[in-house]
Amino acid sequence: MLDCSHYAVLATVFLHPASEFPRRVRAVEDHLKADYPAAAERLGAFIDLLPGDGDVLSDEERDSVQELFTRSFEVQAITTLDVGYVMFGDDYKRAELMVNLNREHREAGTECGTELPDHLPNVLQLLAVWKDPALVMEFVQEILHPALVRMIEEFDDKRIEQRNVLYRKHYKTLIDWDPERSTMYREALSALLLVIESDFTLVEGEPLPETSQFLSSIGREMD
Repeated sequence: MLDCSHYAVLATVFLHPASEFPRRVRAVEDHLKADYPAAAERLGAFIDLLPGDGDVLSDEERDSVQELFTRSFEVQAITTLDVGYVMFGDDYKRAELMVNLNREHREAGTECGTELPDHLPNVLQLLAVWKDPALVMEFVQEILHPALVRMIEEFDDKRIEQRNVLYRKHYKTLIDWDPERSTMYREALSALLLVIESDFTLVEGEPLPETSQFLSSIGREMD
């Protein structure tokens, strides 16, 4: 059975960034260099976009990265880290996934904290300790891999503008952010995708639809 313990390390990249965030991400980069050089390179590109040049962010730098995290995944977001929502939106299929993931988290002894069981860091923590290889393969093939592909696609300039048009209809103003770093989390997600594609022999499935599931879902919610 594949050793998936490195996914617990990768999960730390997608936690809410604190002052020691650069040190944390550089440690993940070092962890990947030997076995996943392409992924380490993408994570290095992510690190290069972080403000400052040390292992610890100043208060101002930390606030800047936290705002980028929020704008990427939480408020007026590019995408979400909840993989079930990426795949199914508010469809009943996500509810079924949540029930099953709750059970798997409970049996594996992984803690979800204040986030939902399909939140990407929680999913990666589960993946690191999951004992059923058939279930791991099914989850990666059917949920995690296609969700990551969709997340990364949401960072396309055209889709970002489509979401901004939607957000302008419902908010008085858009949250401002640094244009140089606005899509930096695409690099981190791409690094994770490369690790998954290296670890698992994935069967090519049906092409994902061109429409944005995330954009459609948030549009319905706002309406």
